[in-house]
This record gives sequence, C-alpha cells and structure tokens, in this order.
Amino acid sequence: MKNVLIVGIGTGNPEHLTIQAINALNCADVLFIPTKGEAKAQLADIRRDIVSRYVTRPQSRVVEFAIPVRQTAERSYHQSVDQWHAAIARAYERLLLEELLDGEVGAFLVWGDPMLYDSTIRIIERVRALETVTFDYSVIPGITSIQALAASHRIPLNLVGKPVEITTGRRLAESFPEKTETAVVMLDGEQAFMAIDPEARIYWGAYLGTAQEIVISGRLGDVRDDILRTRADARARHGWIMDIYLLQKGRDFEE
Repeated sequence: MKNVLIVGIGTGNPEHLTIQAINALNCADVLFIPTKGEAKAQLADIRRDIVSRYVTRPQSRVVEFAIPVRQTAERSYHQSVDQWHAAIARAYERLLLEELLDGEVGAFLVWGDPMLYDSTIRIIERVRALETVTFDYSVIPGITSIQALAASHRIPLNLVGKPVEITTGRRLAESFPEKTETAVVMLDGEQAFMAIDPEARIYWGAYLGTAQEIVISGRLGDVRDDILRTRADARARHGWIMDIYLLQKGRDFEE
C-alpha cells in the first residue's frame, strides 16, 4: 500500500519544524512541493530550503507540481472553494498514481498546521473517495500562524479564564466584541477590522516567521489606517501576502 504524510512545516521559518516533522520528511520516498506561480515563488523556495536543510535520505526525490488556480467568477464563495478543492484533488490523484510506487511514502509539506484553516486533509479524503488509488495517510502537526503571531507580539493568546474565537474576516462582525472578547482572524482579504469598534486592541502580523515579517499593534482606531497602508504596500512589493490578526476588547480579571 502507498502511504502519505501530511506534514505541517510552520509559517515560513525553517526552524519552525518539529523533530517529528523532520523525522517524517526523512521517511518519505517522494517530497511533493506545490508551486503557485511567479508571484508566490518564495513559498516554494522555503519548502525547497527545508528539504535541503533537513532531508538526509539519499534516495528521497522531490516532485514539484502546480496548484490549480481558484476560479471565482460567477460562483459563490462555497462553489468556488468546492470546485477548487476538486481540481486540487485531481492533481493529487495524478501525483499518487504516477509518482508514488506501491509501498512508497509520499510527503506533502503544508504551510502552518494542516488542521487549522488548511484543506489538505479534506482534499486527501476526496482523493480516497475517488477509489482510483489505494493509500493510507498520517498527519504531523506544525506551528500555526496563531502561535507565531502571539510570539512575535509577546502576548498570551487569551484573557485570563476567557475563551478565544478563531474566525474569518467574513464572519468577524457576527461575534466580536459582543459575544467574544478575543478573536483571532484569518483569511481576511477585505480587512474587516476597519468596521470594528476602534477602542479594541489589535495585534496584526504579516509574513510571520519569514525575513519579511511585519507586526503592528495598538488601539485599533490609532493603527488601523497604518495597517491598511502597510498591508497594501507589502502586497504590491512582494506580489502576495499572508496576514493574521488578534482583536481584544476587555481585560484580565474583568468580570
């Protein structure tokens, strides 16, 4: 039987890799590296750097493959994501059929942690459902962008004894700050924080773990325009951006 490893590699710093992740990569016969076009070449470069640093198994080989582009025109959000995942599943199916022999191990290097706002596990399950290739798989956790954000800002994630919500920009206004005092916001292409109570505190970060890391924090009303401007400049300069932020409205030991 073929085996697949879904390996979390952290948020861009090669030193984010755990010993478990390094050992997993060294068990792989094939290391799959996704490419996402010229603008996001750095993401593939970081994966290549990880392989060159940590993989010592001589017989391991690298296979690079292009990630299909998500189509959004005339589609709802859920339709576009579903169709995109289906296209990626077909690409994975081809890789497992053509590049991985029976009895071999293949590893997918996944940004951040495979269990947090990443769909590699869902896509692998789609491939299994196709029933064209027989395989089993394991998941190795990685450092998340949430951990990297809190570490860079030197803050605890939660207020004392209080919950934390992890949400998206599309859903932020549904809960913060009325229902939850701490919200971690991922996948916010519309900068939903601009419509939030300016008295909240924000801890924002982009390119966490990489040499290009940027962090800004403060009272939302004081720094939101700076974040908006910095984000736009960074995206124009690099051609892509990965950012995340934490919002808080409340205090420790406050009932």
